[in-house]
Amino acid sequence: MKNKEIYRRILKLLKPKMPLICLSLIFAVINVVATLSIPILTGRGVDCMIDKGNVDFAGLKTILTWFLVVLLINGIANYLMTLLNNRVTFSTVHDLRRDLLKKMHTVPVTTLDAMGHGDLLSRTISDVERLSDGLLLGFSQLFTGVLTIIGTLIFMFVTNGFISLVVVVLTPLSLFAASFISKKTYKHFKKQASLQGKMTGFINESVNAVRLIKAFSAEEAKEEAFNEMNEEFAKVNLKALFYSSTTNPVTRFVNGLVYAGVGIFGALLGIGGRLTIGTLTCFLSYANQYTKPFNEISGVVTEFQNAVACAGRIFEFLDKENTIDIKEGLQEVNAPVLEGNIEIKDLAFSYDKSKKLLYDISFKVDKGSHIAIVGPTGCGKTTFINLLMRFFEPDEGEIFYDGIPSGSIRKKDLRQQIGMVLQETWLKSDTVAKNIAYGHPEATMEEIVEAAKKAHAHSFISRLENGYDTVLSQDGGNLSAGQKQLLCIARLMLNLPPILILDEATSSIDTRTELKITDAFETLMKGRTSFIVAHRLSTIRNADLILVMKDGNIIEQGSHETLLEKKGFYWQLLNS
Repeated sequence: MKNKEIYRRILKLLKPKMPLICLSLIFAVINVVATLSIPILTGRGVDCMIDKGNVDFAGLKTILTWFLVVLLINGIANYLMTLLNNRVTFSTVHDLRRDLLKKMHTVPVTTLDAMGHGDLLSRTISDVERLSDGLLLGFSQLFTGVLTIIGTLIFMFVTNGFISLVVVVLTPLSLFAASFISKKTYKHFKKQASLQGKMTGFINESVNAVRLIKAFSAEEAKEEAFNEMNEEFAKVNLKALFYSSTTNPVTRFVNGLVYAGVGIFGALLGIGGRLTIGTLTCFLSYANQYTKPFNEISGVVTEFQNAVACAGRIFEFLDKENTIDIKEGLQEVNAPVLEGNIEIKDLAFSYDKSKKLLYDISFKVDKGSHIAIVGPTGCGKTTFINLLMRFFEPDEGEIFYDGIPSGSIRKKDLRQQIGMVLQETWLKSDTVAKNIAYGHPEATMEEIVEAAKKAHAHSFISRLENGYDTVLSQDGGNLSAGQKQLLCIARLMLNLPPILILDEATSSIDTRTELKITDAFETLMKGRTSFIVAHRLSTIRNADLILVMKDGNIIEQGSHETLLEKKGFYWQLLNS
């Protein structure tokens, strides 16, 4: 994304806050005018007591009174301007984070998988924080800095045009230096933001897989990989900081030339009697005030280059294509309570469009049927389940629920009528009760306990320190794999939809508990259409329909007895 486009997007983001920004500008003008009035009052004060024994005390009293009034106005205007700038910046960042979270829920799952969770975290937290810092500096220092430069020039030309020309002639040197350095820093800050995203992803992956790393004694390999990444990040960071750090000394050098020029020419005019000592004092103060904003602006420009690089990464994610809710050419249907009749017609899907994964999948099931899906690893079982849930959209074909194309039902409505337990468990950092009630937050405590009992999770929950009020660590880290899976099953037991999907739902549970859970599932699945992905014969043999998958296609289908009689691939799987 080009810089111009990023600036345009930032301005668009700030558009709703324009009334507050305009008000902040008004207070900035008041602040600058008050600040620029002080050297004039100082110069007049000096002129009131320049001659020995001839001090104008009455004039000094008036000047001091105005001095106090101006300082008070300056303080109030500065406070209100800062308050408004903070409000604008943090409300903008608040909206941006909200949009980012909303975007995470609307982009396809494949997009999130391709980006990596660490990079996504970096964009949502670190990049937004840097953009916030850049905007805050921009509003607080850029506004006042530019206004101070313009105001100082006006005041100086009104006071003495000749000395003002000295300032104007030397100013472009500072602007040229700042412009040259900012172009250099942007490239490095952009690379720095990208590398930080990669490092965040690497650390996130390492923390999640810490047991696996230790089990395979892969600590040294991980450290080596991280050190390489960290070294590259350090080099880029050093270059970015080097170029950004040169801005201030270079502009300070030019500012020193401006101050020296004003001092020399002012002294010559003073000797010639064309300038009073008070006016020279005033001019030297203006020279200081005029050059000071260049130092601040150069710092702001450097920080803003970093913010723009981060904003580019944020907007890049926000511009990702959203997942399709209602497919083009289909009319939206307010989904009734589904009965569970499902028909698949000519379904095809692949992640890499140049390679086939699922193809020519067609079958039909009636409500209340139990369908088992079997096949070797990598044959597409879980991908097929993801298509049923509309996590992915099929490349060809369609899925019909009670004769309604899935693409005409809103995803939210469809998923509310499908219960799912996956092999991979997910629990949030909250109480056990709230984890069970995740899909049914209005459930009573009695209903939650009853669901846990059906899932055979009540006994271990009761042994926890605070029972159902026990707060779980992130992803249920303080529970065993089997206990986490029991909680996920209890979550399903609490909210019973017409369609169930069980993808290796008992894979982490001991055999004794599995028998109890299987009995519970038998009760649960009565009258409900159920898809079961499993490898164990006990789970498969009682299914009404068994779909045998191989290399992305259904090669056999039928009951357990029928498939055994064929002595085909299913028969080979069982015997193996």
